[in-house]
Amino acid sequence: MLLTESAPFIKQYIEDLNNSLEQYKPGAGLTFTQKAWLSFCLTGILMVNAVCWAKFERASLGNYKLAALSWMFRKGKISWDNLLVGSVRRILKKYGITNGVIVFDESDRARSKNTKRIYKAHKQKHKASGGYVNGQTVVLLLLVTDSITVPIGFKFYMPDPVVSAWKKEEERSVVSG
Repeated sequence: MLLTESAPFIKQYIEDLNNSLEQYKPGAGLTFTQKAWLSFCLTGILMVNAVCWAKFERASLGNYKLAALSWMFRKGKISWDNLLVGSVRRILKKYGITNGVIVFDESDRARSKNTKRIYKAHKQKHKASGGYVNGQTVVLLLLVTDSITVPIGFKFYMPDPVVSAWKKEEERSVVSG
């Protein structure tokens, strides 16, 4: 499969998303370059069934370079929070969803032993082995309705070091006292 042009329904989605962004926050719309990049990435995800810059580059026969794609993701001035809000608002409006329940879902993700460069990585209890690993805790905010469940936000959780130190000290005083 060749990744040369975005599918028409993806182009329409990007335009609808941009309109939703403009309604939500005037001036927060996407630039032409951001629209093209986002459209390309969504088409790439659909075609190669992955989020991988190298696969996107190969599928486009080198028309889009890996470095440029990843640069746009890392350095482009895209407001990801606004993009998520605009996308959720578009979905809710399109399907006429007016009520639901908001729930939290958290999951621990084990990472490598050397986690100095991994965002919000911390020591976690590894349930399978009973030991400890370095990992991340991802907290999802979900809107659950009668018809669909939509992610509406996420954050990485990390325990407060002051509270962790206090708990250690409390445990030490209970054991010795």
